[in-house]
Amino acid sequence: MLIDSHCHIDFEEYAGRIPQILEDMARNQVTHALCVCVNLADFPRVLALAESHSQLFASVGVHPDQVEDASPKVNDLVERARHAKIVAIGETGLDYFRQNGDLEWQRARFRTHIRAARECGKPLIIHTREAGEDTLRIMREEGASQTGGVMHCFTETLELARAAIELNFYISFSGIVTFKNALAIKEVAKSVPLERMLIETDSPYLAPVPQRGKTNQPGWVRHVAEEIARLRGISLEAVAEATSANFFRLFKPDLTL
Repeated sequence: MLIDSHCHIDFEEYAGRIPQILEDMARNQVTHALCVCVNLADFPRVLALAESHSQLFASVGVHPDQVEDASPKVNDLVERARHAKIVAIGETGLDYFRQNGDLEWQRARFRTHIRAARECGKPLIIHTREAGEDTLRIMREEGASQTGGVMHCFTETLELARAAIELNFYISFSGIVTFKNALAIKEVAKSVPLERMLIETDSPYLAPVPQRGKTNQPGWVRHVAEEIARLRGISLEAVAEATSANFFRLFKPDLTL
């Protein structure tokens, strides 16, 4: 059993293809996927997917790449998170790679998401790129350890991974770990404790080898698990069992829905 802990299959790339996506998941023994929200305008579409398919769960949040005027209030997030199919707050965080200039609005939005997570008691999905120091600082200042969460599509240092784990967070690896030149990420994947690891596709992005260059999909999270198993010298089953257990432990989805 494998689980894709982060995908965006509500995007237009998948219009009319959801039955095929679910069939491919089943073929690859991927039992569940978490469809992650990137802005409130698209939240109804993300939620509708999760409501329509028992294999899917959803989050609510506004990605740090979204424009400044898209920033939600705490109550905007908390109210939407009341739905039983919503298992997390995010995707949130900081991105100093794609954004520049005065990014205080981005840091303020990140704080809003952490406060909402604390209020509703649901974990955070955090995106950080070239912003590790500020990400950790704000996590500490806002008490993100109270809810915990996941550092998604991890591309940072082992030191940052260890600091996040100390704050009650999991580390999630995407298809990047399968890339030939991603040597630093491969080393992190070998070192992070298995009990603190998740796997993801971040579909439609970052299709893993041997599917690189194609539109990614949740079923291909199997390739991520296979590479981590190879790196660590353990079985695919061991990676699947641990990361699936971690998913259920962190997000606590209601499997009866």
